[in-house]
Amino acid sequence: MKKLLLAALAPILFVACSEREAAPVEVVEAPSTELAYPVSDKVDHVDVYHGTEVADPFRWLEDDVRESEAVKSWVDAQNQVTFAYLDTIEERGPINARMTQLWDYERFSLPVKEAGRYFYSYNNGLQNQDVIYTLTDLDAEAELLIDPNTWSEDGTIALASYFPSPDGKHVAYLVQDGGSDWRVGKVMNVETGEELADHLDWLKFTGLSWAGDSSGFYYSRYPATSEEEKFQSLNKNMTVFFHQLGTEQEQDRVIYANPDQPDWGPRASVTDDGKHLVITISVGTDDRYSIMYQDLTDPASEPVMIIEGFDYDYSLVGSVGDDLYFRTNDGAPRNRLIAINTKQPGHEHWREVIAQSEDVLDDVNLVGGKIITTYMQDAKTVVKVMDLDGNESGSVDLPGIGSAYGFGGKIDDEETFFAFSSYNSPTAISRLNVATGEVEVFKTPDVAMNPDDYIVKQVFYTSKDGTRVPMFISHRKDLVPDGNTPTMLYGYGGFNISMTPGYSTTRLTWMDMGGIYAVANLRGGGEYGKEWHQAGTKLNKQNVFDDFIAAAEYLIAEGYTTPEKLAIFGGSNGGLLVGAVVNQRPELFAAAIPAVGVMDMLRFHNFTAGRFWTDDYGSSDNPEEFEALLKYSPYHNLKKGTEYPAILVTTADTDDRVVPGHSFKYTAALQQAQAGDEPVLIRIETRAGHGAGVPTEKVIEGYSDMWAFLLENLGMELPEGF
Repeated sequence: MKKLLLAALAPILFVACSEREAAPVEVVEAPSTELAYPVSDKVDHVDVYHGTEVADPFRWLEDDVRESEAVKSWVDAQNQVTFAYLDTIEERGPINARMTQLWDYERFSLPVKEAGRYFYSYNNGLQNQDVIYTLTDLDAEAELLIDPNTWSEDGTIALASYFPSPDGKHVAYLVQDGGSDWRVGKVMNVETGEELADHLDWLKFTGLSWAGDSSGFYYSRYPATSEEEKFQSLNKNMTVFFHQLGTEQEQDRVIYANPDQPDWGPRASVTDDGKHLVITISVGTDDRYSIMYQDLTDPASEPVMIIEGFDYDYSLVGSVGDDLYFRTNDGAPRNRLIAINTKQPGHEHWREVIAQSEDVLDDVNLVGGKIITTYMQDAKTVVKVMDLDGNESGSVDLPGIGSAYGFGGKIDDEETFFAFSSYNSPTAISRLNVATGEVEVFKTPDVAMNPDDYIVKQVFYTSKDGTRVPMFISHRKDLVPDGNTPTMLYGYGGFNISMTPGYSTTRLTWMDMGGIYAVANLRGGGEYGKEWHQAGTKLNKQNVFDDFIAAAEYLIAEGYTTPEKLAIFGGSNGGLLVGAVVNQRPELFAAAIPAVGVMDMLRFHNFTAGRFWTDDYGSSDNPEEFEALLKYSPYHNLKKGTEYPAILVTTADTDDRVVPGHSFKYTAALQQAQAGDEPVLIRIETRAGHGAGVPTEKVIEGYSDMWAFLLENLGMELPEGF
């Protein structure tokens, strides 16, 4: 559930571009360089916020590229300049080749088990989209069920998620087209592979939760809108429906709607026993929910509010009999587990099952008569097994510094599966016998790399206000940092999202290029619970930027790199981070890549999912928050005559999460402000959105271009034999 609720602003690491045709437009010479940037016309537009006039000279670049010829011409012209520049970098080809080689390995997802049948996703290495397989026995040969690679020639129509029915006979799934957040719901017969006539539209930020008898499923949707407004208008009035298999969407039954609260986002979950329906209602991206409950064993029952107020996180874990288990930060900033009896749901009857500890209780699952917990300990995973009363009865040993996740299943399942990965360890899937604690490998990848060739370590540094901040540093073992080593520093710092270790082919390629990869665990994330998150939000947002700057200063002071060899990278909220930090300390970095960033902090809440983000950012509608936002907004704090580092902005022309106007306006202003010799470019993908569902081929192409840009502007040379 939490992943769905955070979908309003998920972290993003990549946006690529493949279309290179461009219309001729007027160009202007960049100062002191051979680059000629397209002219970005200024308009005389001024907004007034609480008595303060704020100019917005590139407001026209907010227009939808699908509707505006002027914006489309600007996009084409910018891509022409960018790819002409990238085409001059000879190392771009070898980088692409090495990344393709590393990417070409089998990948598996965690299996989902229903009625004795297993379902999992698979990629043979270079398939543009993962496919879904099913099998009835772990030793049997798997059968192909869904292959999204047949849905489009360019690979841009993707399977966003899938949900097997409790009887294992059907799979409901969501289809994503061109990277948009909008989804189309469909259903397949597992035995025959036949696609049913069921078709659901206007789905966004929702899962599908089956009724216990597999007769249909619950889901959330927004009202239909016009094609012109579909990709930019605000998303309001989400409603929960029940879809009966074999019927038209128009016949779907409304389960919960509240027209008086258009900002509420209700999402429904059925417990594994099919007896309880829990509706979790959010109002933004913060983990602050109201909870409604419906007894599905009583045909006359209706949803009733059992937790009201949007004060705390109440994430449904599951049920045992009449008890609903929730992970919550109510009374526990680092989370605890409670049980609420549906017959007596009042707060005075709540039962604490697992108390708060020193580490953050990150995830909880009820499997095999046990409670399996994953904790974050300084952003690393620790797994503990408890009985149903919360008494510790065991643990799951992990192979090192890394992240483990999964452990899903039902209360009577004898097995569960989990994944482990780290910066030098590709994701391996293991099977846990819950009763005995025995762990065996289910699927392990065969990658063209040796984990022992890489170092992964954790350090701690001090931020501006004295806060102790963790950071992971990874590089090849045969690389000895000499104070002048090319280094990429990555950060996010927002929305309670934790940057835990995980394997990435793109990052491994960077390390093979001779670079150091560092990830700072900034405030605003969830690494140390609610207080750590809130310390990087709203009026405290500058803490995030200070943490990132301090990470860069640490890498320099400790002899890893120099400002001339240091690059920073971040996506979405991390793109905002990069843009703000470059403005505040341009001399500290040689290169920067702000990807799909939120760059106009005064207007973000006017588009699509932007209204949700006021939980973290605040809003320019509030006088005090406006002052804070204006001080760091990347678009508004560019200063003409400043020598900025080399910057490659990346976005997608149809991103309907962080609309591309953010990056367009920022780039136009930055190109006119740049006084130095370093390039300021934007790479704009076509037929892609905020990052999800991008075909493998485009992912590799996009990252190859970004790493080539960094190589060129950090003065790197590829190692011999690369």
